[in-house]
Amino acid sequence: MDSKSFFYEFGKILYKIDRFYAEYAKNSEVKENLLWILYALNDGKAHSQKEICESWDLPRSTINTIMKELENDGYVKLEQIKGKRRELKVKLTKKGEEYTKNLLNDLYEIENKTFNELNNTNVIDDMKHILNLLNKHMDGNYD
Repeated sequence: MDSKSFFYEFGKILYKIDRFYAEYAKNSEVKENLLWILYALNDGKAHSQKEICESWDLPRSTINTIMKELENDGYVKLEQIKGKRRELKVKLTKKGEEYTKNLLNDLYEIENKTFNELNNTNVIDDMKHILNLLNKHMDGNYD
């Protein structure tokens, strides 16, 4: 397989995986970005909005809008981070934890079954390596 064929197939699969999550959000009657934000917050830790933007590659304006909606609905608590003038720490409230659990439980079960069938492959490491190489070669072309 040559590089063009590899990345053609890789792209198709990547977008079909992305579409799976978009369909899950749609079937759950939530926006896809909301699904990903709740997914990010559901690890029991507090995160800054900036961290979520950078980790999940979501626009700051999208994060701000969704966080305000979540806060108004009582699903998250936003707190100023000491020493950071413009950064807020975000944590799910009890109500938010319950909402997120109900939203994501079926997804986690699907992911768990899928993961168990992967036979401990290095998919994540391989994908990170591909991303790093793509970024390296893109940077090399624009120096």
